[in-house]
Amino acid sequence: HASVLVPLVMRDEGLRLLLTRRTAHLKDHAGQISFPGGRAETHDSDAVATALRETEEEVGLAREHVEVIGAMPHYTTITSFVVTPVVALVRPGFHLALDSFEVAEAFEVPLAFLMDPANHHRHVFEHEGERRQFLSMPWEGEGADGSLRRYFIWGATAAMLRNLYNFLRD
Repeated sequence: HASVLVPLVMRDEGLRLLLTRRTAHLKDHAGQISFPGGRAETHDSDAVATALRETEEEVGLAREHVEVIGAMPHYTTITSFVVTPVVALVRPGFHLALDSFEVAEAFEVPLAFLMDPANHHRHVFEHEGERRQFLSMPWEGEGADGSLRRYFIWGATAAMLRNLYNFLRD
């Protein structure tokens, strides 16, 4: 079991989603775009506690800036992780301190971009004779260093964002 935080930063120009890019040397999901979060530990009281602890460990987002508004349905990855996405509003004024072993970068994407179905791309491919598919939401915007960057948001992160889109749409 694992939990991720879906941190919606309340900016003057609208809600923005805080995402991370994992470091390139990691064994699992190296270099991929993800929500902050990770595996549940025995001392975590619930999925929310896991998401908040992991977020604080990975990016240094202090809990005093975070208001949890709910959890989405579990998402099971192809590697059999059962992930609980925990949605939260984040008040500006926070300072991030990235765990440089796990997180190469933290950046924000406008929620409006991610919730526009025109930006949801479905990819179909064949692997070992089996037809597979995945979603992506490629985004180009300002990176943490202020330069223009391209981010390929895909896989479980994109799928959970699509679930958020479907939830908000209904």
